[in-house]
Amino acid sequence: MATKANSVPIPTLIEVDPFIPAPEQKGIHNRWHPDIPPVATVKPGQSFHVQCVDWTGAQVGNNDFADDLRDVDLTRIHNLSGPIAIEGAEPGDCLVVDILDVKPFDKMPWGYTGIFELHNGGGLFAREFNSRAAKAIWDFNGIYATSRHIPGVRFAGVSHPGLIGTAPSPELLATWNERERGLIAQHPNEVPPVALPPEPKGAYVGQELPDGVRKKIYEEGARTVPGREHGGNCDIKNLSRGSRCYFPVFVKGANLSVGDLHFSQGDGEISFCGAIEMAGIITFNCSIIKGGVEKFALKQPIFMPSPIDPMYSARLIFEGISVDIHGDGTQYNMDATVAYKQAALNAIAYLMKIGYTREQAYLLLSAAPVESHVGAIVDSPNACVTLALPLGIFEHDILPKEEGLVKKDFGQCAIRSDGVL
Repeated sequence: MATKANSVPIPTLIEVDPFIPAPEQKGIHNRWHPDIPPVATVKPGQSFHVQCVDWTGAQVGNNDFADDLRDVDLTRIHNLSGPIAIEGAEPGDCLVVDILDVKPFDKMPWGYTGIFELHNGGGLFAREFNSRAAKAIWDFNGIYATSRHIPGVRFAGVSHPGLIGTAPSPELLATWNERERGLIAQHPNEVPPVALPPEPKGAYVGQELPDGVRKKIYEEGARTVPGREHGGNCDIKNLSRGSRCYFPVFVKGANLSVGDLHFSQGDGEISFCGAIEMAGIITFNCSIIKGGVEKFALKQPIFMPSPIDPMYSARLIFEGISVDIHGDGTQYNMDATVAYKQAALNAIAYLMKIGYTREQAYLLLSAAPVESHVGAIVDSPNACVTLALPLGIFEHDILPKEEGLVKKDFGQCAIRSDGVL
């Protein structure tokens, strides 16, 4: 058990085995619902550890094929540790969460980045690429990550929780489900789907519950894929150790849950399973600001990111505008998503010129410490978004030269055993 400098033990409130499927473990849940009771309660100011399985719950292995990624059961995600109640928290308060540390398990010093199938998860370019499953396994050596599936790169990770949030109230849960069902009704045949409604299949709460309560949670529980007013799956890559989060409280105790730990991630996590996904341990210290929702106009969480960041000052920046240059040339009006896509596609095309496959480039932009910014959002009709690729992560020079780029052979990432790409 870890200790503070004053030798006061820091308790581990939730323990998991990262190699055992999540539905066989206690203290894990994969839906948002106010009736999921806390598995532990802490006092404000108390530090504590929480262990987390990877987001799929041990469905993906350290191997050289992507069949496991192709076959992931997405009704069983995300697997969250919690909820943890904070003594004294009431609806309308602000829960202050200090992230003291995030690290992988010593016995599992690896993670993965994946491209999901068009009809099972998708990703930013699911339709453009007609996505098929592919992945890269990353090995951790201290703060650095390397991959046998994407040779020629090495970078420092900024480990963080992809998903962290408080429990919704019954009213907020009903609002989520109503508005997302409305969106699905407007786009009933979208692939990938625009939203996921409550689904009892695959739902799991690793606690003893009355049958009626369990049935209600499974039938009503909100899926964990999108971020919402309580936090959730926002994938903010700089919420590493040293970060502070301010969450609105909707239920007594706040009922904090966390999961989807990442060793590293690029802005956007574009391949859906786009970070370096890992199982690991996160350490928190929580406090409460009474009436914080009103004091801070707290409609959604506020974050203070970590002061710790890899020092990659030299970057190659790719620009994108809201014109589908890589597609049919359609002009969009101030569409920042289209602009981001074009910036990313420009970067992928460039990386292919130096020898990476399209799949390797897609995975690398998802996993490496790539920075993306909105450059302009007022100059109609074109929004401008930039994507900055750190030069220091490459073992070779990738800058433009008069004589052109040197193309190397970097092999291929892990693909399906049937060879389908």
